[in-house]
Amino acid sequence: MDRDAALDRVEAIVDAVESETLPVPVREVWVYGDVALGLDPLDRLDVYVTKDILLRGDNEAAAEFEANHGVKGVGKSVRAEWARENPELIRANSNGYAAPEKCLAAHLLPDNEPIHLEVCNAPFEDNVTQRLKGALAREKYEQILDPRGVCLYADGQRSPNAMEKLRNGEFAFPTLTGALEMLGVESDEADAAVEAMRTYRAEQTGTTVRGDVV
Repeated sequence: MDRDAALDRVEAIVDAVESETLPVPVREVWVYGDVALGLDPLDRLDVYVTKDILLRGDNEAAAEFEANHGVKGVGKSVRAEWARENPELIRANSNGYAAPEKCLAAHLLPDNEPIHLEVCNAPFEDNVTQRLKGALAREKYEQILDPRGVCLYADGQRSPNAMEKLRNGEFAFPTLTGALEMLGVESDEADAAVEAMRTYRAEQTGTTVRGDVV
């Protein structure tokens, strides 16, 4: 993916988060990995969003959308207002419930571009730590989040200069192995983790999305 095109896509995502009604409120937008490092072209664009969980359910909307669209949970897991405006973008999980991460991907991303979207209720930096602990404990290294990230939007405010620095390649990060070692991973295990992460990532195609709850 051409770097300029990738950054244009990232900017469009931040624009949407800032100005459009989304399936769920979004509190943070980060990019991480290759795009943060200034690589051109990119194998994949990695984007992380922190979402808020809806606290008040809309039982009437839930019943309406289950009857009319066969999808449960609208008005509870995703906003009813958004679903009414964008019924074609409603996406469900395997249990038939509206899936916030899939709905966000449908709203924010075009089909089949090499983009991975991570969606979680926890901030990026907190989830990096939590995912690392879990992945190391289970030796599921491919589940580690690359900690080298750049925050573009947080709590209703765009970063005043992060996008410009991204476009100019001004961010400096260690190697992925070095970044994991800085988080306390032993050298040999960091090397094994990086290899597993790269292998897993190389197998991904098109647009992918992962939802996580911490």
